[in-house]
Amino acid sequence: MSARIFYWLLKWVFVGPWLKLVFRPKVVGREHVPAEGPAILASNHLSYADWLFMPLYLPRPVTFVAKAEYFTGTGIKGRLQRMFFSGAGQVPIERGGATQAEGAIISARRVLDGGQLFGIYPEGTRSHDGKLYRGRTGIARIALQTKAPVVPVAVLRTDEIAPPGKTFGRLVRPTVIFGEPLDFSRYEGLENDRFILRAITDEIMYEILKLSGQEYVDMYATDAKKGTPKDPKAA
Repeated sequence: MSARIFYWLLKWVFVGPWLKLVFRPKVVGREHVPAEGPAILASNHLSYADWLFMPLYLPRPVTFVAKAEYFTGTGIKGRLQRMFFSGAGQVPIERGGATQAEGAIISARRVLDGGQLFGIYPEGTRSHDGKLYRGRTGIARIALQTKAPVVPVAVLRTDEIAPPGKTFGRLVRPTVIFGEPLDFSRYEGLENDRFILRAITDEIMYEILKLSGQEYVDMYATDAKKGTPKDPKAA
């Protein structure tokens, strides 16, 4: 069975209908997601359940990057794990990158160059306290290199459904809000300017903030979790 067929089976037969029946998600602004061609869906990240609800009502598949280890297992377990993550719209981080971030950008470019939708969490990790944290500039590099529009997305209340550190929390109705696409073509050719990358990333995070209504913290979520704030003026 191909990964694409498995994706649609999960979405329309095995998982999607149950999510809609049990949680009755509210979706706003899905008309802002392009009907064709590449686009980046940039979302806040409250829970591991975000990637289930965000694409649920879109007629197009959304691809995310995942750890390469999920695709390299051996035996029956490895094969099933590889099938699940591939079918769920995940692609491995390209090992050809010098770092994991570089590998993720290479994988993202491959998805977007193929005219598909690419989902990304600019914060880089889940928020541990429901606040919106500073975005990583990888999303700006992807946007400039691929010339794909960026659709800001806010996913709400998924941290109540699947709180950090728990498998399941409360049965609540989540909301997914898609904002208007952002065009950064005015910065063409400046993908190596760290100040431009930071400005683009901050603009994307501001649009997500307006949709989500979260409290914003101008530091990286990973630093906040460790309790080691860094200079907010750093790239």
